[in-house]
Amino acid sequence: MDNKYLMYGGDYNPEQWLHMPQILETDIKRFKEAKINTVTIGIFSWSVLEPREGEYHFEWMEEIINKLYQNGISVILATPSGARPHWLADKYPEVLRVNELRQKYLFGIRHNHCMTSPIYRKKVRQIDTELVKRFGNHPAVKMWHISNEFSGECHCELCQDAFRMWLKKKYQTIGALNDSWCTTFWSHTYDSFEQVESPSPLGESCIMGLTLDWKRFVSWQTIDFMEEEIRTIRETGGMQPTTTNLMYHYGGIDYYRLAEKIDVASWDNYPAWHKGNEIETALDTAFWHDVIRGLKRKPFLLMESSPGATNWQPISKLKKPGMVAAASLQSIAHGADGAMYFQMRKSRGAEEKFHGAVLDHYDGNDTRTFRDVCETGKILEKLGETAGLYTTAKVAVIYDWENRWALEGSRGPRNEGLHYEESVEKSYRALRRLGLNVDVIDQKCFLQGYQMIAAPMQYLFHENFPGEIRRYIENGGIFVMTYWSGVVDENDRCFLGGTPYELMDVFGLRSEEIDGLYDWEENSICQTEEKMAGMKEEYVCKYLCQLVKPTTARTLMVYGKDFYAGSPVLLENNYGRGKAYYVGADAEQWFYNDFYRKLSKEAGIEGIWHDEIPEGVEITSRSDGKADYIFLQNFSPVPVQLCLPQGTVLIGNKEGKMGSLESIVIKVEKGGKEAM
Repeated sequence: MDNKYLMYGGDYNPEQWLHMPQILETDIKRFKEAKINTVTIGIFSWSVLEPREGEYHFEWMEEIINKLYQNGISVILATPSGARPHWLADKYPEVLRVNELRQKYLFGIRHNHCMTSPIYRKKVRQIDTELVKRFGNHPAVKMWHISNEFSGECHCELCQDAFRMWLKKKYQTIGALNDSWCTTFWSHTYDSFEQVESPSPLGESCIMGLTLDWKRFVSWQTIDFMEEEIRTIRETGGMQPTTTNLMYHYGGIDYYRLAEKIDVASWDNYPAWHKGNEIETALDTAFWHDVIRGLKRKPFLLMESSPGATNWQPISKLKKPGMVAAASLQSIAHGADGAMYFQMRKSRGAEEKFHGAVLDHYDGNDTRTFRDVCETGKILEKLGETAGLYTTAKVAVIYDWENRWALEGSRGPRNEGLHYEESVEKSYRALRRLGLNVDVIDQKCFLQGYQMIAAPMQYLFHENFPGEIRRYIENGGIFVMTYWSGVVDENDRCFLGGTPYELMDVFGLRSEEIDGLYDWEENSICQTEEKMAGMKEEYVCKYLCQLVKPTTARTLMVYGKDFYAGSPVLLENNYGRGKAYYVGADAEQWFYNDFYRKLSKEAGIEGIWHDEIPEGVEITSRSDGKADYIFLQNFSPVPVQLCLPQGTVLIGNKEGKMGSLESIVIKVEKGGKEAM
């Protein structure tokens, strides 16, 4: 991405207004008022670009791209494969998806296409080729946006055959598949690959290995479809960076694997601001910013957010004054090189006519939303020098998609919620409250180099993961693992000989049993007679309580209730030059806050901020190696006063005063004085 400015703009759909050219003229005028420098076009324009098979109409798009370019506005050009035209489904019904009940969908909605279909791939390749021929060398086009919000799955016969071919390549023989999936259970052994069907409530749904491999296949097939689009762009001469917009909390695709195939990670961010505790919403959003940044370990792009209310959430809540700027700035703080909206102008009808937009049906420039967008544009313009800067983290949290799939697909120990994501976020939030930049990585990422790593609830172990953990701790790292970890292999087969698999000596313990608690039940984590410094006398734990048998590990805290009262729940083991910690229960947030504060202090892990951080203030930094750019944001409902380090205040109050939803960005030269 261009390192001279931050991208600012959003999803623009001029094809909806071709019959009203005065609207299009107004759009560009308003964009310039709001400091908008980039728009995404073409995402849903296939039926206008190719109204009939083989009949292309690119004149309108060319005219608009030219006008945008003449007015200093760049274009992210999308391939239109996310929403196909009606004629395509009518003539080639194989492109329509089939659900898990084996019912074929009618034409409608979005993402109702089979990504295995050779016809669909051919038609996508044709429209992509025509796009690149016309616009691949246009100076306005800065990036390719591949399709839109990849999601969903298809169970048609084409997909069944492709799944079987994928399985044959992976397992070679049906015997190897049966062994990996443990199909002798309930006498579900397969005689041939042709007998294998995707999971369905009408058929097979109790073989966890099948469910896990189906999710892998769907993810792989989606990525393969995307790669084919990228190949078409490259082979036709489009050399600009590629991206696709990922989604908030979406679990259907392994985003770490997808990100390997694109140049820039981007995502759509729609948190439920003002629904509950703003501080917690901000922390959850920060986590997902860091997930996306971690996919490629470099700056990303916020591709979509709403400048107002959405229309698809249960309640369409307006953004309060200051929220648009705070949300956009939070993305920049966590490593984004731009903040974009959906949508630039509200459609006049259909599904998203009431979704927030930069320009609404009134069309004036005196709306509150437009003023907020203009103010945010001014802020981001002042921060152009932060584009391209990296985020350096001393600590990491492991969040693994395949582990998530395995947990979601398994039976027990709680079928009413294992709360994996919440478990990961508890460690993340505790570390962020210390003012630490946090990398979010998966099990296949390189562990060395971090001072401390948290690995909550790593139920599934990839083949090399235990060895990587062992080496990391041997070399002096601090590793925190929690309950229900190292239980199964990559096929969801239970490890034999004890868990956490291949790490019992590293953690100095063996897990024995795990107790699933009802939602109304609680246990407690209590101090022993030795008293662990920096920790409270007692903490609440819920949902899951694991019973472990220590060997060389030292018990730091114990359970307070039930028949296992007095049993170890927090343990520490020295291994090599490092330390291994095991948390045996789903503890409350305050436990993690205190625990990570203690570990960080003892290990000398310090963030960019050395003073006490008020509750609700988020502190993040980016660096160019010569200076740190420190982002301070107040998501609490009360004003705060901070003592700023010596540097150049780029945004906000120079005395360190921040009201609710206000921010300060300060540039601090390396080696400068620590405080004013």
